[in-house]
Amino acid sequence: MSESDAQFFVRAHNGWTMSFDRKTLRRGRDYADEGRSAIVSILGMTIRAECTGSAGRTYYQRITLDMTGDGLECEGSCTCPVGENCKHCAAALYLLEQGPDCGEGDQDTPPAPAETTQHSLDLPPELAHWVETLEVPTKPAEPAKRKGPSLYYKVVNDHGVCTLSVSKGTREADGQLKLGRASSLPEMLYYTPRYVTDEDLRILRLIDTLANNSSMPIARLEGKQGAELYEFALASGRLIHAEKQLSLIPGPTLQAEFRWMRLENGSYRGSWHNDKRMHDVALPLDPLYYIDTQTGMTGKLEHGLDPFIASQLASAPTVPEHLIIPLSHRLNALNRQVPTPTSVRSEEIDSIQPRPHLTLGSLEFSAYMPKTGRMQRQMQHRAALAFDYDGLRASGSDEKPLTRLINNTSQRIRRQPQAEQALRKVLLDLGFKAATRQSKALPDSAGEMFQLPDDEAWLRFAREGLPRLREAGWDIDIHRDFAFNLQEVDDWYATIDEAPGHEWFDLELGIVVDGQRHSLLPIVLQLLRSNPELLRPSELARRSDDEHLLIDLNRGRLDASALRVALPYGRIKAVMGTLGELYLHEDVAGPSLRLDRADAARLNEIEGLPLHWEGGAHVRDLGRRLRDARDLQVAPPTGLQASLRPYQQQGLNWLQALREMGTGGILGDDMGLGKTLQALAHLLLEKQAGRLTAPALAVMPTSLVPNWLDEAQRFAPDLRVLALQGPGRSKHFATLHEYDLVLTTYALVPRDLEHLRSQPWHVLVLDEAQNIKSSTSKAALAVYELQANQRLCLTGTPMENNLGELWSIFHFLMPGWLGDLKRFNQDYRTPIERHGDNERLAHLVTRIRPFLLRRTKEQVATELPAKTEMVHWVELSDAQRDTYEAVRVAMDKKVRDEIARNGAARSQIVILDALLKLRQVCCDLRLVKGVESKGNQADKGKLGALLEMLEELLSEGRRVLLFSQFTSMLALIEQELQKRKIRYSLLTGDTRDRRTPVQQFQQGESDVFLISLKAGGVGLNLTAADTVIHFDPWWNPASENQATDRAYRIGQDKPVFVFKLITRGTVEEKIQLLQQEKAALAASLLDGGQAGQWRLGDEEIEALFAPLPGKRGR
Repeated sequence: MSESDAQFFVRAHNGWTMSFDRKTLRRGRDYADEGRSAIVSILGMTIRAECTGSAGRTYYQRITLDMTGDGLECEGSCTCPVGENCKHCAAALYLLEQGPDCGEGDQDTPPAPAETTQHSLDLPPELAHWVETLEVPTKPAEPAKRKGPSLYYKVVNDHGVCTLSVSKGTREADGQLKLGRASSLPEMLYYTPRYVTDEDLRILRLIDTLANNSSMPIARLEGKQGAELYEFALASGRLIHAEKQLSLIPGPTLQAEFRWMRLENGSYRGSWHNDKRMHDVALPLDPLYYIDTQTGMTGKLEHGLDPFIASQLASAPTVPEHLIIPLSHRLNALNRQVPTPTSVRSEEIDSIQPRPHLTLGSLEFSAYMPKTGRMQRQMQHRAALAFDYDGLRASGSDEKPLTRLINNTSQRIRRQPQAEQALRKVLLDLGFKAATRQSKALPDSAGEMFQLPDDEAWLRFAREGLPRLREAGWDIDIHRDFAFNLQEVDDWYATIDEAPGHEWFDLELGIVVDGQRHSLLPIVLQLLRSNPELLRPSELARRSDDEHLLIDLNRGRLDASALRVALPYGRIKAVMGTLGELYLHEDVAGPSLRLDRADAARLNEIEGLPLHWEGGAHVRDLGRRLRDARDLQVAPPTGLQASLRPYQQQGLNWLQALREMGTGGILGDDMGLGKTLQALAHLLLEKQAGRLTAPALAVMPTSLVPNWLDEAQRFAPDLRVLALQGPGRSKHFATLHEYDLVLTTYALVPRDLEHLRSQPWHVLVLDEAQNIKSSTSKAALAVYELQANQRLCLTGTPMENNLGELWSIFHFLMPGWLGDLKRFNQDYRTPIERHGDNERLAHLVTRIRPFLLRRTKEQVATELPAKTEMVHWVELSDAQRDTYEAVRVAMDKKVRDEIARNGAARSQIVILDALLKLRQVCCDLRLVKGVESKGNQADKGKLGALLEMLEELLSEGRRVLLFSQFTSMLALIEQELQKRKIRYSLLTGDTRDRRTPVQQFQQGESDVFLISLKAGGVGLNLTAADTVIHFDPWWNPASENQATDRAYRIGQDKPVFVFKLITRGTVEEKIQLLQQEKAALAASLLDGGQAGQWRLGDEEIEALFAPLPGKRGR
């Protein structure tokens, strides 16, 4: 039974206690604990109760509750002498607060009063009775002889309905009584006119408790409460028989019996008789009262019958003659010694076997959930078992005898308990248990109530148990609202309506029931709104595929009855995988869902289902190809000057598949795995296939332009490449279409946007795409505006700090795919980052998975060589270029003059000093004495490129050894690592404790190890490292290899990546070429070889001291 409003507020708020004093509350709690109080009814915020006093007298209470700004207020009235907010009212409220099983407002008959306790305050019964006599008069008062108006009480008995009403009356001088209309109950109770006595107040309070919230001073007299009120009114001396206008006085208790009297018209009427006379007025109270309309006397009738039966007989209607025999049969069947109008013959039958009759029903209702503080829709289901005995229905909860009247013979059919128990066991074997809680899912008359533990058990019974019962001959009665009255699903269908240009498509998934199609989209939406937990991914994953979900296809339709089906969770999972958008966007309307062409991948969720497909051949094929994109096999382009490793070939396959489907993607391989090579192979293949009718544009950080130029020249020399940078780049704006690949930088795109926007691009590539992680940055806003047939991103870190960065990249890559930023934050970022919603995270991963290809070095370790060496080209900053040229010009003249004077052999020191200064300029201007560097050098030149590399490498979990020949350069790098809070170790010639930094690095306490050539070039075992960076080149290959071998040595179980940072066009690049061409000469040059071991000719001098590209010579 659900909790009433009054009970909820009494239990939730203890403010009602403020309406009572401490003593009253204490006495009330004692009465409640002793079981003296009982709740009669609850209607809204009004409570009716009764309480047994210490002497056994029953008092009646009416309590009204009201929630105000000050809390819960209580206004109680009682028939006891105190009258209001007494201990009896407090007892009722304590009882209501303690227990959930209270009466509802629709009760007609009050329960029996609580068992009387005879030891109030340890007084003996005689003394306790004496105390009660002080409160309630035991002697009838004489009729009032006072002057002025008084209250009079009129009793009316109309066809068994007995009422007591209040009138205002005055005795005239001649003794005649003149009656008029009395005031309302509230007026008389709370304003108390002068003519209302304390005795009247007691009567009025009792009328108020019986008046059912009416303000009229009238109450129905019935049962014990009616007898109590009648006694009070009689004791006042102002009780009047309304029909006879007769004042009533107490009379003796009389013995009487009930008889049926035949009237002149042949009908029968019940009446009460004693030895002296028939009593024409009998009041249906407990006990019965008679009224002698001749003498005005009234008193109790003793009759020996059950009080309830006696009161019912007192209100028995007149019975027509033709119903006398059926009535006698029915009364005889009750077998409760009820007098019958006439006798009938009876017989007993013992040969009829019961036939089981099962009724099934459900009830949907709202219940208050204390945990959430909200109302929630719930369902109750019941099965009622009854037994049919040749047309007569019986149940285990109803022990009434089975009787019928045939040819004036009353037949009594004997029940078969053993047969009934066997049928009951059939239900128990199906998992049913006797219902322990009341429910309105079925009326009590339907039979003995049973229930199952949960919806899944009900569903299993409907699908399996119910057909077996029908086969066994059970009568099944299914109510219209029974939630598991299931219909068979004839078929499943999927309808796809594609847009003319295949840019989008409408998808409808549904089922066919009894020849009618039903779209699942609005049904699933309703389920998500009414019970979202039911279809959450975690809940679906918990369900086995052969479990079923119950769905009402007509839910929400007022013009149609329920149409319920059971759908297997195996199919529901596939459907929700396809309609996953519904988890987020509940504003979807209509029978179908509009999806982008890239959503074709979702169709793979339902491809394996036995569906009837209609339309969508193109988009279904697109979905399959997107699913198998990584397995697509394409031949590498001819002219590619590199052999692709298997994972790189897979990357090329994937890029080609995306292009074929008209979508973009993120190639997110770890650094060093060849993202640039895969992109170049893709572009070269596009050119050879004749699709590169417009140039490709690659946008990158400035430091990567040399690397793209170098790799394009080495691996794809057939591509016409333009580096669109530098002050003279404007001259190329008009001829961009003549190139296959144009390279630019994030810094230049906003400046050149007008020209880049007007050029159509075949492919638009963003390298290090995390540079547009801020969607409001100038670079991001600029690249959003560029138009291209295909968009690609190269980045090993598509998200560094928050999901907003991922949105920015996808907004460039596939605008609208993740919604606008506001919707993305609402659907994904806030639930995932703030609330840790793993289901939203899983949905986001599923959404982007087809368009992200990421391989870590661990995943492709078996395809990698043990050591991979790469040159990372770096451009000098503007300040470095100017300084480099100044130093070069000065040193060039100095070297040439020295060689002219002393010869090359004796000019060794001057040459080495000149080369040293140029190398320092390439590393950082702060290394060059006498040169003042302005601004922040950490973001420029080689140091800036290094910091960018470290950011990406560390995000991939790499462990890095960083070598430099200059300890002063290591000090500058150390400062930058400290600013960025990167964990590092340091080993130079000044380090005395060499063991500690080595252990720190090997044990994972640092991520970067800074090492100088002289201190760490030999003798160290650093196998924890998987990456080596040579900040400045050691042109002696043996020295360089020795440093690399600190990581690449016995005990190393990971592939090692070696990066050499070389500034483009400088002495670093020139001597690297010399190293390759004349290894011995370069080694001698750096190792301080003797003059007799080498000779520098004019060609070498020209190469070492040549001006930078774009600069004029001497």
